[in-house]
Parts: sequence; C-alpha cells; structure tokens
Amino acid sequence: MWFFARDPVRDFPFELSQEPPEGSPPGPWVLHRGRKKATGSPVSIFVYDVKPGAEEQTQVAKAAFKRLKTLRHPNILAYIDGLETEKCLHIVTEAVTPLGMYLKARAEAGGLKEQELSWGLHQVVKALSFLVNDCGLIHNNVCMAAVFVDRAGEWKLGGLDYMYSAQGNDGGPPRKGIPELEQYDPPELADSSGRVLREKWSADMWRLGCLIWEVFNGPLPRAAALRSTGKIPKSLVPHYCELVGANPKVRPNPARFLQNCQAPGSFMNNRFVETNLFLEEIQIKEAVEKQKFFQELSKSLDSFPEDFCRHKVLPQLLTAFEFGNAGAVVLTPLFKVGKFLSAEEYQQKIIPVVVKMFSSTDRAMRIRLLQQMEQFIQYLDEPTVNTQIFPHVVHGFLDTNPAIREQTVKSMLLLAPKLNETNLNVELMKHFARLQAKDEQGPIRCNTTVCLGKIGSYLSASTRHRVLTSAFSRATKDPFAPSRVAGVLGFAATHNLYSLSDCAHKILPVLCSLTVDPEKSVREQAFKAIRSFLSKLESVSEDPTQLAEVEKDVHAASSPGMGGAAASWAGWAVTGVSSLTSKLIRANPVAPPPETSVPQRPTPEGHPSLAPTPVPATPTTSSHWETQQEDKGEAEDSSTADKWDDEDWGSLEQEAESVLVQQHDWNLRDQASQAGQVSHPDRKSPESDWSSWEAEGSWEQGWQESNPPEPTPEGTRLASEYNWGGPEPSDKGDPFAALSVRSSTQPKPDTDSWGEDNWEGLETESRQAKAEVARKKREERRREMEAKRAEKKAAKGPMKLGARKLD
Repeated sequence: MWFFARDPVRDFPFELSQEPPEGSPPGPWVLHRGRKKATGSPVSIFVYDVKPGAEEQTQVAKAAFKRLKTLRHPNILAYIDGLETEKCLHIVTEAVTPLGMYLKARAEAGGLKEQELSWGLHQVVKALSFLVNDCGLIHNNVCMAAVFVDRAGEWKLGGLDYMYSAQGNDGGPPRKGIPELEQYDPPELADSSGRVLREKWSADMWRLGCLIWEVFNGPLPRAAALRSTGKIPKSLVPHYCELVGANPKVRPNPARFLQNCQAPGSFMNNRFVETNLFLEEIQIKEAVEKQKFFQELSKSLDSFPEDFCRHKVLPQLLTAFEFGNAGAVVLTPLFKVGKFLSAEEYQQKIIPVVVKMFSSTDRAMRIRLLQQMEQFIQYLDEPTVNTQIFPHVVHGFLDTNPAIREQTVKSMLLLAPKLNETNLNVELMKHFARLQAKDEQGPIRCNTTVCLGKIGSYLSASTRHRVLTSAFSRATKDPFAPSRVAGVLGFAATHNLYSLSDCAHKILPVLCSLTVDPEKSVREQAFKAIRSFLSKLESVSEDPTQLAEVEKDVHAASSPGMGGAAASWAGWAVTGVSSLTSKLIRANPVAPPPETSVPQRPTPEGHPSLAPTPVPATPTTSSHWETQQEDKGEAEDSSTADKWDDEDWGSLEQEAESVLVQQHDWNLRDQASQAGQVSHPDRKSPESDWSSWEAEGSWEQGWQESNPPEPTPEGTRLASEYNWGGPEPSDKGDPFAALSVRSSTQPKPDTDSWGEDNWEGLETESRQAKAEVARKKREERRREMEAKRAEKKAAKGPMKLGARKLD
C-alpha cells in the first residue's frame, strides 16, 4: 500500500485571491484578500513565510497567531481559521482593510465625517481598555499599521505581534527591530535606569496619541511634531494633550479616557456614537427602550455612513424583527436602509421579512406595510404577490378599521399590475363591488371608484365591459358628493374603453341625470363629461371611418398603457383622505353599524333648522372644483379627458367632512331590469351585467332600501343650503335645489323612464301588479286556514285524561 503526503495548503478551506497583496503593514505578515471555497464569502488572510535564519521573527509570528486565536472581543480583529506548517503560517480573519488605505480612499471620496472618526477611535480605545484592564496585557504596537477597518466601517485592533504581559511573566516587551514601528515608542523607554514612574498603560496611551495625530494630520514625520495639534478637533485637544504629556504617570487609563471624551460637549458625545453603543447592548435592553430607539433611528439614518447602515444597522433590524418582537417600528428604518442595497441583496435580505410581515395579525404592522408598499413593490415578483401577499392583503377589505380598508384599496394601485387573471378580474372585483355598495365611509367608497378607474386598463376586456360602466354609474348615485365626482371622472378617464353604443345608451343617460345634481361641482364635471362624449360621437358620425380607431382599445387585451387619463386623474382621493379617515377612526372607534341600516335623509329646504350641522372652519370653495375654460372654436377632441387631472383636488378632504349624507331611492328592481332587457335589448341597465356575481359581493347589492323613507331629524339642511364659498351668496339659494330628489315629504316617483337606471317598459309594471295581487291572495288564504283551525280546536275543547280520541 502506498501512502501519499497531503499538502495542507491545498486542503485548506480558504484560498488566496489572484490579486496582488494589499498594502501590508510593517512587520512579518503579508495581507492578502481571499475567499472561503465552500461559500465564496470574502476574508482576509495574513501570510507569514518561514525563512531560514529568521527564528526570532518566526517566534513573533507564532506568538501573534496564538494571541489572535485566543482573544475574542468586538473591537479586536476577529479570528476565523488558521494554518501552521513548517513552511508558512496563515491567519484567516474577517474581511478588512488597513486603516491607512481606508483613510486614503475615503479622502479621495470626500473624507470621513468627524462622527465616524470619533466612533473609530472609541473602538480602538475600548480594545486597549479590554487588554489592559481585563486581560492584563500590553499591546505594545498601537499605530496606524495595527488598525484595520471592516466592511461596516468598524475599526478593529490587530498587530498583536509584540504583545506581552503587564505582570512581566514573559520577560518584558519583545524587541521590534523595525524603525517604522519603533518611532511610536514613548520617550521614557530610552531611560534604562528605571527611575521614571509610570503606569502599565502609559506606553500604549502615548502610542494612542500618535495614532490620533496621524488620523487627522497624516503620517507622523518625527516625535517633535506631536507638539502641534494641527487639524485635531478642539473638543479633542485637551484629552490628546494628556496622552502625549512628558510625564507618563499622568497619562489616563483607557477607561477614564473614554469617560472624559464622552462627557457632554466632548469629542465622542454625538448621536452616531450613542447609536452604536445602543446597538452593542440591544439584546439586554427593555422592550420600551427598543421601541423608542427604532422610532428615532429613522431620523438619524440620513446622516450615517452607507456602509454602516447596510452592514451593522440592517442585521440588527432583521434580528429585532425575527427574535425581538419589535413589531411595526422597524419597518420605517428597514425600508430606509433598503435603499442602499442592490436588487440582489434586497431579494435576499428584505423580501423574506416583508413576506412574513404580511401574514402578521398586528394592525399597526399591516397598515405600515400598506403605506410603504411603493418602496419595495418593484422587488416583488408575480408568483410571490399572488400566492403569499395578496391572500393576506385582501383581509384588509373586511377589516372593521376604516384606515386599514382605505390603505388596502390604495395598495391595489401597486399590486394590480402583478396580479394574475383570477385575483384581478374575480377576487378583487368582488371586494370592490362590496366596498363601493356597502361601506359606510364615504371616502372609502370614493377611493374605491378612483382605484377602479386607475386599474381599469389592467382588467380583461370582458371584465371591463361588465364592471366599469356599472361601477361608475353606481358611484354617480352615491350620497357622498366626492364619490359622484369620482364616478364622472372615472367615465372620462376610461373613455377609450367603451364602445360608441355604450357611450350613447348607458353612459350619457347617467351623466345627463347629474346635470341637475344639488352639488355644483358634480354638475360642472357632468357637463364637461357630456361635452367630451358628445364630441366623440359627433366625430364618428361625421367620419364613420374613425370608428375602428376610436374603439381600438375596447376589445383589446389588458395593458397598462390603455388607461388614458387613468394614470393621473383624481389623485386627491388616493392621497388626500388619510387624515380624514384617521379623524373618522377617532370619532367612531367602534365597529361599523350593520349593513341594513339606512342613512338619514335631509329635510326639505323649508324645514326649520334648530341645530344646524357645523361647517368646517375652512370651507371648500367651489372654485377648487372648477376647471379651466374650454377652448372655443373647433370641437373638443376625444382626448379632452386626459387633461382632467389638472384640477385642484386638495380641498376635497375638507368638503368630505362637511358634505351632509344624502340618499336616493336605490331600488334597482332586478325583475324589472330583466324585463327591460327583453323589451329594449339595446338599452339594458348597467347593473344587469353583474347578475352572475355572488349576492354578497355583487354590484347590485348594498344601495337597496327595504323600508319606506324615514323622517329627517330636525336641524338637518340640504348641502345646497350651505355657503360653500361659491361666487353667489348663500341667501340667494341654489336654483337646482328645488330639483333635489332627497325630499322626505313625498316618495320619489318611479315613473320616469330616465331616472335611476329605470329602463323598463310598461309590461314591467303590469307584472309587478299581478305579482302583488297573487301575494295578497296567498296571504288571505293563509289567514282563513288559520282561523278555521282555531275555531275547530275551540269547539272540541281540551281532551280529558283517559278519554279516547275519536276521529
């Protein structure tokens, strides 16, 4: 059997890079970059080649190998692995850069900030304090060459080659024999008499003073240059002078030096140092302290170095969420640090945490995620959105908290482009139908309409045909005035998605009914929309060859570019109602009322007002709703709707608070709608297309009234009675107020074939009358049968005990 000698260097799990060695510090070691063979993670490798006749240097290198392997401290160079053979010594540490090279590179990029230098020196002094006070060791080599910087910008103390015990057990300090290192020795070492009184840390503190001088002024030419402070900050000068004093007895202990520098107004008393110190002790901090720290951290991250945020703050944030139950407070700083990451790093570090957060039941966590979704949505792929995120997000549509429902609706603007066919065209539409029809909060109904208009271009052609006209028609009958405006703007923003037949038979009749709306803002937008659609119809009527061009998007597949003005219309409703919703939450923190409740109707104009509803201090003026005047001359082009986002929508939040809740008769009359389809096939009701949806989520549900109109409480006035800041004073009245259908003195007539989507013929009324007669006959028959049974039972009387029942 043959035995072959194995090469330990070849079997070593780390390999040196092909790049030339970095600027190695003075001494026996040569610093190389390297990587771990198994994972490819970067490391630094200190290499010493054993040379014949250099036994003293070999012993120094072996001593450094032993010291670095046994000393563990956050501020001392971290040992990972090592290799010792007869020919060489390898020490593998974390990936670091010599301090001299690091300062030079940063100086070319603009230089280090004073707070970064203060924290770096803090780490070096803390390492010295650990060695002297805890280990009883003298470093004996503190200088620029003995300090290294990791990827997070943390300073690490290395260069343990000439370390010795403070008790003198190993025969005193070893001889260096290198002039570049001996120039940092204190002057008292030249006195061999031993009569100079000194402390065990005196020599290292002198060398620390030399290091401080070099950090701010560059390489030290000679010891006499220490007398000139140069660029050393004024807050550090008094403490620096103590280090380089001629009397070694008065040089402070490293622990006391740190204490002096952290005093109020001193060099190391700043936010950056405080943040680092908290992060080092975060595991032992109380939960309340962690919450406060993470809340304040986001404000400071802008002034912190990018490398520090990526490699030190980010791991602590991830750890705090995974194991510390930090909750939603980590989200803001987490996403702020995420901006410094590459796309690949974001996928590896942030996205798994975000996906896990969406499954949380913590409301604060969910609403923070929804509010900040735009910061990470671009890193989410479609399978992740559809399988791991959307199923959790849709629960927000059913939440009792209005703020969560509102943010869930807004988040659909970002999620819609990534949703699959089923989630977008089926699941999401069911929730939108329920919200628009049944939600008791006007701003949420309004936002649902706005969101539907913005994502309309992503819907399939069949879904667009079935949903958009019906949804926007329903919005135009909402008692909340901004919702009616949103419905009109929704028609205009998606004008290119409707056929000319739908424009003439479905959309224009709905818009025409709004020309007598009590709110002036609704009337103005309705007139503008009508002119736009009429211009479109007129252009095709004059030139029928334009029909194909006008209807090119009607049956086209979903595309984000087809939405026309949908990309920017009614932006107020998506971004400006959050504070209003928060007010609603504070004013009404309990669960919402049942869906069967009917809002109160306002009183007629002549009704006495005993307790008028307060008007906001800054009422919304109608000029905010007014648009720029039309160009007179040529007819308007069909693309006029693309300019409707020029409105000033910022005041809608105020109007949303002051508009009184008003309600129409929302009876949709399903049977009558079906009959109307038979008699008028070209004029079917917009809501009739939704008959296939489930009852709970259909657009046909929600606005129906099963009870007769209730009398309006005293003190309620029509919205048109208030002075909304328009050009005419309120005492003149609104000429359209008399046309309001929200009167409680008499029921709303149903005979108008153009009102409230009543497209049925006369046959419908006869059917309803016959059904009513049949129902009454059945009721009378039931009462007669019950009376006969009661009479028969009373005639026989109660049965006696033991009597035999005879038929």
